[in-house]
Amino acid sequence: MEIHSKQPIRVLCAHVSEHVERPVTVQGWVHSIRHLGQLAFVNVRDRSGIIQCVFERELTEMPLSLESVLSVSGIAALAPKAPGGMEIRAVSAHCMSAAAPLPFEVNKKTIGARLDTVLDHRVLSLRHPRLHATFRIQSALAGAFRDYLCRRGFTQIFTPKIVAAGTEGGSNLFPVDYFGRQAYLAQSPQFYKQMMVGAGYERVFEIAPVYRAEEHNTSRHLNEYVSLDVEMGFIQSEEELMDLEQEMLRYMLEKVAAECEAELALLGVDIRLPDDIPRIPVAEAQRIVERKYGKTSPKGDLDPEGERLICQHVAESGKAALVFITRYPREIRPMYAMPAPENGALTASFDLIFNGLEITTGGQRIHDYEELVSSIRGRGLDPEHFAGYLDVFRYGMPPHGGFAIGLERLTSRLLGQSNVREASAFPRDRTRLAP
Repeated sequence: MEIHSKQPIRVLCAHVSEHVERPVTVQGWVHSIRHLGQLAFVNVRDRSGIIQCVFERELTEMPLSLESVLSVSGIAALAPKAPGGMEIRAVSAHCMSAAAPLPFEVNKKTIGARLDTVLDHRVLSLRHPRLHATFRIQSALAGAFRDYLCRRGFTQIFTPKIVAAGTEGGSNLFPVDYFGRQAYLAQSPQFYKQMMVGAGYERVFEIAPVYRAEEHNTSRHLNEYVSLDVEMGFIQSEEELMDLEQEMLRYMLEKVAAECEAELALLGVDIRLPDDIPRIPVAEAQRIVERKYGKTSPKGDLDPEGERLICQHVAESGKAALVFITRYPREIRPMYAMPAPENGALTASFDLIFNGLEITTGGQRIHDYEELVSSIRGRGLDPEHFAGYLDVFRYGMPPHGGFAIGLERLTSRLLGQSNVREASAFPRDRTRLAP
């Protein structure tokens, strides 16, 4: 390879060790600069990692700033004291794009800035190795989700994100002017994934954004997030869905552990799933948190503090802090939720709570046309407003159900992040529309 070639062959930093005592060219961002006598040590960072480049003679006088984009050509050499045990003894270097003064440093162990400042300069902050690792892991989670389901006969679907009505007939909708007609951003692919089950695909999934016009401005909420949705036909009960999710999460975490070993080590995260995730009816969970912690709960549900406490209870029993909460009352579940067979006032539904935060909602759905119409009317809604959704139920719908996982919530819980915005590359909340 010609070092001074106009079109050098680029080698990733992590692969320099494959070219010992041979010429290489690396290209990336200036991570750090250190002068020592007649030498300059310039660490260059690319998507694979960091390599030390040793500048001598006139190269030491080259004007450089942190985060400038640099191309360095030289000889790869073993260097036990260098990051990764390798360095490049530079022969030539070219600044491809100079960086302006930085609002905060991205070469320290952590970023010394408030979260809002970090998000205001999101692209720059994502260069920090720890933040960069977050989205490598998130990508692996989504890939493993897809891989697991495809291997088990599920079909990936792509559903509309501009819809005529809300999925659950409620508010929290973002209106859209659709050529003079009122439309909305989709709260969920719920109706469409049920339709695709009824269309004969039986097992479907989607990875896509959903939109909730909620006024919440908390560490738990986003107004746009990525939903990992699953729906499957010919089930006997919601227990099959919880079995599926438990097995799927174990597969996902094993896959991430294998693919993101360096990122997990950098973040100090150990990801393991218990053999069995406990399943506790919501009424029992309420009794536990009241008896054990003196915490009262809202009717038929757990509030955020209750979710944290029930996970604490599970963790104290020697299990990971995951728990399925089941048997929610019909009045707080959507109109399509299947009534529980032993008590029609309850539903065959569940949430999965992970480290004190709900990451999944799911359950069996009503598949009988007349029963679904009655449930819709029972909520004070007009079935005519759901005609397109209801139509498939008139022509034979198998027993079915599914669940949805919030990707950002799963990522933030897995990595121990205190705010779900940290697990969104470009979060959208009540006040943030940029970048």
